[in-house]
Amino acid sequence: MLPQKNNVSPFRYRIITKVAESFVKDRFKNADGIPAEIMPDGAMFYHGDIETDRDIIKKIAMAVMGFVPAEEEGHEKSLNEYGQEALKREKLLPSKLSVIGAACAACMKQQHVVTNFCRGCIARPCQMNCPKGAISFTEENKAHINSELCINCGICFNSCPYNAIIKVPVPCEDSCPVGAISKDENGKEHIDAEKCISCGKCLRSCPFGAIVEPYQMIDVLKAIKDEGKKVAALLAPAVLGQFGGTINNLIGAMKKLGFADVFEVAVGADITTRKEAAELIERMKEGQNFMTTSCCPAYVRAANTAIPEIKPHISDTHTPMYYTAEQVKKEHPDYVTVFVGPCYAKRVEAESDPYVDYVITFEEMGAMFEATGINVAECEALEFSKVSCYQGRQFPVTGGVAGAVKSLAEDVIEVRPESIDGLTKESLKQLKRYALKGCENNIIEVMCCEGGCVAGPGCLAMARKAAVAVDKYVKEGGDLKQKLAEEK
Repeated sequence: MLPQKNNVSPFRYRIITKVAESFVKDRFKNADGIPAEIMPDGAMFYHGDIETDRDIIKKIAMAVMGFVPAEEEGHEKSLNEYGQEALKREKLLPSKLSVIGAACAACMKQQHVVTNFCRGCIARPCQMNCPKGAISFTEENKAHINSELCINCGICFNSCPYNAIIKVPVPCEDSCPVGAISKDENGKEHIDAEKCISCGKCLRSCPFGAIVEPYQMIDVLKAIKDEGKKVAALLAPAVLGQFGGTINNLIGAMKKLGFADVFEVAVGADITTRKEAAELIERMKEGQNFMTTSCCPAYVRAANTAIPEIKPHISDTHTPMYYTAEQVKKEHPDYVTVFVGPCYAKRVEAESDPYVDYVITFEEMGAMFEATGINVAECEALEFSKVSCYQGRQFPVTGGVAGAVKSLAEDVIEVRPESIDGLTKESLKQLKRYALKGCENNIIEVMCCEGGCVAGPGCLAMARKAAVAVDKYVKEGGDLKQKLAEEK
């Protein structure tokens, strides 16, 4: 997966911001000018000619407006027309990742290639260890890989003492942990919606920005501007470090933008901690071998589609988003609830959550601030009406969920935590082994994104910077265990 510092991320962010600005300024009357604003005459282009690039920008803008470009092929509607449709839209389209055909580079099939660094050594571990006998040596005493026999297992790549064999990946396919991406008859990539877990790894890894998903930003802006609606933001704990200023400045900024209220999802994470700890204790007393966490929707989806053997071991406890939204809806039935977080998979989770109306990412939130001229650091510092404990605040970093559960359960049972730090093809195999053969630890935290939610595809800040901010906030929080004891 590409790191966040690359040309694709700021390029996409500029388009998101321009779409938000177009809504704020004139409700998309001049939206057709967005591609030329992003790619003006004389600009360096990437896909053969500037008009192709502008067409790709248009399709990304369509996705930002909430449409699926792949399903709009053949339609000749303008961005203004799509914008007007978005303004009239009352029901969201199902959330799904898709490929913009014109932007996809139709990368060559994944393969391993011998470079001229090959020394033709006597050891020849590449040849000795190849399970298919795909490696031979030429008259020049250089290794050669027979592509018809090669299965791309990577053994030669890992065994060459000179690193003379390289892996040429297809970035999106390589990053997908569940094999949901493959080439069509034209060599372009296609995403199988039945297999896709909406983790966003492919979107982050594609160096051409060819993968998009329908955003909900415009629907949220519409709701905020509707005088008859009260819109509440549910802020995921991964928000620390994403914007300038403090978390309290951010509350002020969101209310200045038009949110009627702002709630801390870490409060819901405290509820998840309490319930998951009780569930772990009950399962262990029943003699079960282990339990996995359930707060990562991409993991839960992967379990359902790719490793059904693990399903009986997944916690039945709901996610922090669910519990936070449930509380808000019970106390304020008239509120429109908007989860603000780092994750695309949360949009899919929200489709079956009766308490969550919309989901936007930190990326969308940042674009909304820019479009309305709001500087978070300069906004009034306000407080949450309910404040979380340190357990719920540590959910967005690797080890945080398991650590929170352990803090409440360790006085009753022995807690042996383990973290699956990022979903990959290898970690899915590991989870399957655990399901079939058991494991030494009894609480397995599974995070789809390496580093935790602070590394989610919808984040603005670098994961390490965000993790430092989260850690500081965790240390400022009270102890849930003590709080529960005082309530008895």
